[in-house]
Amino acid sequence: MTSDLKNTPLPFVAKTFAGLENVLADELTLLGAEDVRTVKRAIEFSGDLELLYKVNLWCRTAINFLHLIKNFEVKEQQDLYDGLRQIKWEQYFDHSKTISVKGVIFDTVFDNSHFVELRSKDAIADHFKEKFGSRPSVDTREPDIRISIHLNKNTCKVSLDSSGTQLFKRNYRKSGGDAPLNEVLAAGLIKLTGWDKKSPLIDPMCGSGTIPIEASMLAQNIPAGILRKNFGFQNWKGYDAGLFEKIKKEVKTMQKPLGKTIIEGHDISGRNTGIARQNTMQAGLLGTIHLQRNDFFRYTPVHKSGTLIINPPYGKRLKKEDIIDFYKKIGDTLKNKYDGYSAWIISQDYFPLKFIGLKPSGKITVYNGPIECSYVKFEIYKGSRETGRR
Repeated sequence: MTSDLKNTPLPFVAKTFAGLENVLADELTLLGAEDVRTVKRAIEFSGDLELLYKVNLWCRTAINFLHLIKNFEVKEQQDLYDGLRQIKWEQYFDHSKTISVKGVIFDTVFDNSHFVELRSKDAIADHFKEKFGSRPSVDTREPDIRISIHLNKNTCKVSLDSSGTQLFKRNYRKSGGDAPLNEVLAAGLIKLTGWDKKSPLIDPMCGSGTIPIEASMLAQNIPAGILRKNFGFQNWKGYDAGLFEKIKKEVKTMQKPLGKTIIEGHDISGRNTGIARQNTMQAGLLGTIHLQRNDFFRYTPVHKSGTLIINPPYGKRLKKEDIIDFYKKIGDTLKNKYDGYSAWIISQDYFPLKFIGLKPSGKITVYNGPIECSYVKFEIYKGSRETGRR
């Protein structure tokens, strides 16, 4: 990135999971993003390179951040090659860097995204070969530069991925346990509850501890990317290492002590709680989260009120014939033991949630990767009436 662009408003796109767009838009606005616009699974916004450094470090609900560098028309397949070859790639990175190209296509003259990726690599390599007599190497696993090609009908958008590896890789997960929850989704689920960061937050089926860890980082104002070793923008031309170091140093002055805030993770599996403890240690959060092996159906909470976030086992972890009884037990436990709590439950199928036996006070559709899920809120109070189990 050339130095004369450092203070120029630039177009960016933040990718996220469907259902978390508004949460991410709020995060970006608070960090100083301008021209914020919500689209499906993404937020379009503008800002300078300092903002790009900040959002990569701080944002909890973004998967990655793209910098749009070129828009052009593609009516014939040759137009893609020609348009990409004309881009002045040397403004953005050196030919000694390794590259990868990710292609996404919708209703275009191409019917194969892999072919789009191959032609794009050819065009970029040929540009460097013509200019400098050498071309960048391709690395599909850990490239220095990640390039995004988005073709929608006749429009091609070319972007550089400023994040590198996707941002849900926080670098605190020593082990995932069984079906670990994506970190970006976990952070989004917490934010969607409206948790005040002061009242107790409990995950009674915590698995590898992702929700409690993300809650502790949120409550202490610790950046989501604080443990990451590198970001994609660090391989761009004009990367300002001094500026990024300054941003990271400011983090310490912005952190807040947890105080009396209670964050708990329970699980019936001793193996899971052991994994959660390892991940908590890796995150540097030991002592801020209370982790304990407990059976949700037998455990009696010690706090009079709070927020529950429950991610029940599903799929291969729970036989289909047991699902109805399992969700009935969840409902009975909530009514009998959690008076005064707000309970949020995420399920990949809305059907079993009907057997909770409580009237939901809110429902949000979110996605765990490609899987559509229902995220449902239940307010628990004395005399909570059943909706009529079906």
